Amino acid sequence: MSLQPWSVALVIFLSTFVGLYLVYRLLLLASPSLYRSMIEHNSISVDDFVGGPPSPSSALKCWLLNRMNVGSRAPKKQPDGSGGYNLKVTESDKFSGLKVTCRDENGDGICGPGVPPVVIGTIRMGFGHHRIAYAAASWGLDSNSNRETWFHDFLNIDSEEAQMIKDTDKLYSKGSRLASELGGPVEKFWGSLTKSGDEDSLRVTYQFSEHMIPLINQLDKSSPIIATHSMVACAAVAAGFKNVVNLVIDNHAQWFVVVPGALNLVQGPSNYHSFLKMGVPEECLALAGHWIPRDLVEGIPQTCLWRIERRKDGKPLRIIIPVGGAGAQRKFIVEMVGAFSGLVKEGKVQLFLNAGDHEHMKEAFLSVLNSHGMEYKMVVDMKGVHAFRRKILTEEPEKNVTLFSYEDYFTAVATTDILCNVADVLACKPSELAFYPIPKLMIRRVGDHEAYSALRASELGDGTLEVREVHLAVRYVELFLKTNLLHVMNNSIIENNKIGLYDGCKNAVRIALERAQQ
Repeated sequence: MSLQPWSVALVIFLSTFVGLYLVYRLLLLASPSLYRSMIEHNSISVDDFVGGPPSPSSALKCWLLNRMNVGSRAPKKQPDGSGGYNLKVTESDKFSGLKVTCRDENGDGICGPGVPPVVIGTIRMGFGHHRIAYAAASWGLDSNSNRETWFHDFLNIDSEEAQMIKDTDKLYSKGSRLASELGGPVEKFWGSLTKSGDEDSLRVTYQFSEHMIPLINQLDKSSPIIATHSMVACAAVAAGFKNVVNLVIDNHAQWFVVVPGALNLVQGPSNYHSFLKMGVPEECLALAGHWIPRDLVEGIPQTCLWRIERRKDGKPLRIIIPVGGAGAQRKFIVEMVGAFSGLVKEGKVQLFLNAGDHEHMKEAFLSVLNSHGMEYKMVVDMKGVHAFRRKILTEEPEKNVTLFSYEDYFTAVATTDILCNVADVLACKPSELAFYPIPKLMIRRVGDHEAYSALRASELGDGTLEVREVHLAVRYVELFLKTNLLHVMNNSIIENNKIGLYDGCKNAVRIALERAQQ
């Protein structure tokens, strides 16, 4: 008697299901052993830091994610702590006085200064980590210390490990762009991923960082390391550095942004409370303030008064609209720029559009400007940015719209910082820019973890709550023009500055140097 087709299909389905379930159960039984084998040669114990070993299901998850990240590759590290890529330092052509590290493939490596330098460690993943790194560097150069300040970007060291990071970053950037463009369930799913950093996320991050040791191992181990990416801090601790200061991003506590063996500095008290409640040891945690460049902090009193006078005089409202490093938000930002067109043509609003180094955003901006008949001027290099800034300190720009677009990464990141002190409002997603001392229009987030940064800006009085609809963004701009809201925001910034709220990077450098003397 032959089986009916549906019966055959049902048998195959049930057999497959039972087979997969048995494989899962076997892997679950083996997961503690697999996990112990994976962490056997780790330099530090993440499990001790988070309060204990993982459950069998968590152990299996960590093992599988690590296999996806690195395959069967073993970290390149020696039992005696030696090894790593030879490095050299050069003078930065972007930042006066700063030294930049890179790989020295033909030489013997760094012959460092007599006093170990302050090392600002970062990874060029998105704009935020680099932005914080340059902010820290600005205070390092002004620390009155006899130490040089070195800028150490893992991606500046041409290597297999750097390529591993780039591949990971491509996936994150692609996910951010898709979530931003598609919205709906895709955006909701992506948002949930970005705020679900449990203990396993730290285990996986640290395990990946063990492979990054060669990127930092040739630096002087007595150097203070100020890390603006947790992966750098993890690698530094794993390599044996004893003075590692990790600048924690965002305003949402997640395990993977803190690092065992480092001093983790946070920007706000709610994050500090949350990390303590999660179980981060008190001695590994401190409240520092916001990660802000020195020139922006020192310019707060004068700049805020200048903005207030501009509103009193009825001058055009200057709005910076930057694009993040992942190049997401295209749909929302383009619609918002189009919605501002009436106010722009009336001369009430001026737009400074920073497309960064994203060609697709440059084309999107050009399309919306042309379709709405908005005249614009373009700036394409750092020389042009500085010339533009000098000009608009004393007069209005030639056109009501200025489009900034570049081929190089540094200028893309730096432009927003350079323009903050000559603008009235910063319209941006609640990224690290949410902590900046400028009135902010907080627009639609890319990941759910960013929502808490917008909330902090609003509670501090220097930004709005997150605006998720274009018509609400227009409404806020109308409020900026017709009410004293900007006056209130600028006064809040002045008062916040008096209590050192924006001194995070200044404090980070001070703390790192003090620890170096112990």
